[in-house]
Amino acid sequence: MFLLGLAAVAASAGCILTTDLPDPALDIPAGYKATRPATPDAPPTLDWWRGFRSSELTDLMEEAQTVNLDIAAATSRIIQADQQARIAGAALLPSISVGGQETYSRISGSSSSGLSIGGREVVNYSSTLSAASYEIDFWGKNRDAARAAEETANANRFDRDVVALTTLSSVANAYFQVLASQDRIRTAERNIASAARVLEAIKQRLNAGTGSDLDVAQQESVLANQRAAVPPLREILGQNINALATLVARPPESVKVKGGSLNRIAVPRVTPGLPSELLTQRPDIRRQEAQLASATANVGSARAQFFPSIQLTGQGGYQSSALVALFQPHAAFFSLAGGLTQPIFDGGRILGNFEYTRARQDELLQTYRKTVVSAFADVDNALIAIRQTTEKLRLQREVLSASRRAFELSEQQLRAGTADIVTVLNTQLTLFQAEDALSQAQLARLLAIVSLYQALGGGWEPRMERAGNAL
Repeated sequence: MFLLGLAAVAASAGCILTTDLPDPALDIPAGYKATRPATPDAPPTLDWWRGFRSSELTDLMEEAQTVNLDIAAATSRIIQADQQARIAGAALLPSISVGGQETYSRISGSSSSGLSIGGREVVNYSSTLSAASYEIDFWGKNRDAARAAEETANANRFDRDVVALTTLSSVANAYFQVLASQDRIRTAERNIASAARVLEAIKQRLNAGTGSDLDVAQQESVLANQRAAVPPLREILGQNINALATLVARPPESVKVKGGSLNRIAVPRVTPGLPSELLTQRPDIRRQEAQLASATANVGSARAQFFPSIQLTGQGGYQSSALVALFQPHAAFFSLAGGLTQPIFDGGRILGNFEYTRARQDELLQTYRKTVVSAFADVDNALIAIRQTTEKLRLQREVLSASRRAFELSEQQLRAGTADIVTVLNTQLTLFQAEDALSQAQLARLLAIVSLYQALGGGWEPRMERAGNAL
């Protein structure tokens, strides 16, 4: 009767203690504060880096996706988590083993009176199928534990996406740093040539008696400063090329980056979409959501430990003293046992574990909320940065145009012998600074665009309605 009761329990077994995900109580805004009204819908594509129109950058991006060591390590963590989920799920199924045995024994031939009556040899054969102690998961303890492991595996998948997005953003940033360094080096070399040309003109004035040694010394200082600016720029260039080599898992000696100029990089247009869409696009948000789901399942598993544990064990097989008769019906045997264990006192272990899992769940809930709120701020910050760096670049171009005109006029007057040397010095320094600032402004805008792609979670899958409109 007891076994029949256990069978009824097993038939009605279910995860009756399943805990739903807690409500994060988030205030999802209808739009981003920094979004321009009536912005055309242009979410990032899956291969978002192609929008910069650089074949070398595209090659580096594609190579990083396949060989980057951080991505490879994250992929290995997915495999580990999948196998941990398999191990946790094994408790939902009985463990069955098969065995065979041959026993040889000899019975003593001596009697109680000390007389020898002849010994007897006995051989016994057996074949068994055993089911080890199996716990019926009536309260959902093992099922919730398996679900927790599965959600942890999902979190590792999203973690891999986070690593991949970070890697791709790092490749883009390092590549643009390479281009900016090359532009700044070319600018510095042009400035060196201009300063040398002005120095030659001042020396000619000195020879003609209209200049002074002080004028020459001041210009020589300007020229020396321009030459001293080149080595740090070359250092930055080399460091970023080495950073790209690390990102594509190659030694620096085997990586050749041609580079070019920021002027040849296209500026893609991208819109952030709705804040609600960000919850499904950012891999770090999805990772935290999966970790919260795992913690919630652990709460259910910990709660189930307060209830009785119902276990079944069974064994069956054949046993015979003759091998030819081993599998005959009369040689069969079986045993089946059921048991129920109810914890009464354990020194607070079960309660402590339950309270721990609840606190862990609350911690991950708050972390999830912070991740979502931070994601909204990341997008707004990136949008603000793009707007302001674009405006600064426009103004810097105006500064450069005016500075170049002023320098050209002062150089013409210097050669005509009508220019004040102080004016020449000031205009050339202003021009040199304006040219270098322009390259830095171009770099800042491109880095802001990359930060927007990263804030949006990388590329987005095409929406169904968008695909339908295209048809």
